[in-house]
Amino acid sequence: MTDDPAVLIDGLRVDRGGRPVLEGLSLAVRRGMVTGLLGPSGAGKSTLIRAIVGVQKVRSGSVTVLGHPAGSPALRRRVGYMTQAPSIYDDLTVTANLRYFARLFGAPGSRVTQVIEQVDLRADAHRPAGSLSGGQRSRVSLGCALVADPDLLVLDEPTVGLDPVLRRSLWRLFGELASEGRTLIVSSHVMDEASRCDELVLLREGAVLAQESPDALLEQTGAPDAEAAFLTLIDRAEQAGGTRPDEDRRAS
Repeated sequence: MTDDPAVLIDGLRVDRGGRPVLEGLSLAVRRGMVTGLLGPSGAGKSTLIRAIVGVQKVRSGSVTVLGHPAGSPALRRRVGYMTQAPSIYDDLTVTANLRYFARLFGAPGSRVTQVIEQVDLRADAHRPAGSLSGGQRSRVSLGCALVADPDLLVLDEPTVGLDPVLRRSLWRLFGELASEGRTLIVSSHVMDEASRCDELVLLREGAVLAQESPDALLEQTGAPDAEAAFLTLIDRAEQAGGTRPDEDRRAS
């Protein structure tokens, strides 16, 4: 495995609605890990994710993904993207949805069967996606992101609104995918999911507040959990004079 980061962001600036959302953000995401992108609503998580997958207009800075500029044609099959709202066709069955995306990406038909098993939808494979529960639809959307067998999987709030049992099963799957050598970036505003990640990137107001492993973050702050650690870091920044967090923190 190469030591080059899966994602390298340098001085990224993004405006939305006439105001800055990300201001000079720099970040490196290591390969073969589950990196949690955590922060409250409005912190800039979704904007950052869109920049990584190459669908966000940026003011300045660079985003390099797997050695290529974000959004490059060379990344078409190498990056899987799961949006917050399931991006699937309700009138198609689960299998038909995955077959459609497999054709788009040029993936073999055998990959569809593998992914249906992987996301635990075999019993619902022939049901229209529109008839499924919210949790099942999320798994179909995840399957569509996986069908190209990507090296990098970018998941925007994949567990929001799901019951604890389904959340646990999805996080178990994320860990299995990383163990196979894939890199996952998973955004969430649910701080208790932090312990399931290999590394955490805490965002606040469009800047990196911290980038650490869960254990290192707790040791650094002396906090009992990720939420308390996040609040501790905010308090420290404010006590230091209200300066913005270090935006140039990179993974080692």
